[in-house]
Amino acid sequence: MKRLVEAAGPGDGGDAGLTAVAGLRVGHWSDHAAATGCTVVLAPIEGATVSGSVLGGAPGTRETALLEPEKTITVAHAVVLAGGSAFGLDAAGGVARWLERRGVGFETPFGRVPIVPAAVIYDLGVGRADVRPDGAAGEAAADAAHDGPVEAGRVGVGCGATVGKLAGLANAVRSGVGSASMRIGAVTVAALAVSNAAGRLVDPNDGSPVAGVAATGVASAGTNTTLVVVATDAVLDKATCRALAISGHVGIARVTRPSHTVHDGDTVFVLATGSAPAVSAALLGPAIQEVVASAIVIGAIAARAGASPASQPT
Repeated sequence: MKRLVEAAGPGDGGDAGLTAVAGLRVGHWSDHAAATGCTVVLAPIEGATVSGSVLGGAPGTRETALLEPEKTITVAHAVVLAGGSAFGLDAAGGVARWLERRGVGFETPFGRVPIVPAAVIYDLGVGRADVRPDGAAGEAAADAAHDGPVEAGRVGVGCGATVGKLAGLANAVRSGVGSASMRIGAVTVAALAVSNAAGRLVDPNDGSPVAGVAATGVASAGTNTTLVVVATDAVLDKATCRALAISGHVGIARVTRPSHTVHDGDTVFVLATGSAPAVSAALLGPAIQEVVASAIVIGAIAARAGASPASQPT
């Protein structure tokens, strides 16, 4: 954890991050003036096995019902994380159209249908409430997607993210999108995350503060969400992806005080590309906790280190 945190800086995730999983690409669309944006994770053309878990009490999501293990669809072709509250879900439609034009999607008798789960954070009170990621923004993020190191901080979905709002909005501090990865033998495990928590962030190793101040209070509805995309190249079935999503939520809880309140939309997606050997879920679970916690902290540190658009709180 210490190495990853020390390596984080604006536009630098410290390692390749989520794209350390071969076949994945990540792209951002950012509106710094309006303090909002979206981030797209593109799976390989054939898709990646997908599941996930929504534990927050107030989520803003798309296509999360199909993540349940008993549902027929087993793969996703992209995942979208966006600002703009429920309005930002429009970005996923743009990504779906972008994929359709490239012949990517679930085969049906009358055409391919891309599967694009999505989740959003509430950033309307940070910059301009009337500017939100839309379909064009999603397409732009997909156009920008690449397999190099993932940019961190106030980019994409991280543009308008803040933490520490339990201490009052005047005391909120910048957060952002972050990414981290690690190896377990021949298998790679990685995470991309953005924290928009009402509470503060702490170092999971010693509890020392990372962003925000200690405070008590009642979280405001819709302002407190953490979103995560976990990925691995291990061979996993959908049920195992679902089980491992809980490890992602443990990673959120390790660094977020508080997490998973009734006003949160805490959501974890899990993608498995299957290009590496199978590995025990007992090994993957702790690794997922580590990379998720690292990605959240990296995003916040990179955001605080970056340039300061005037519309965002300091």
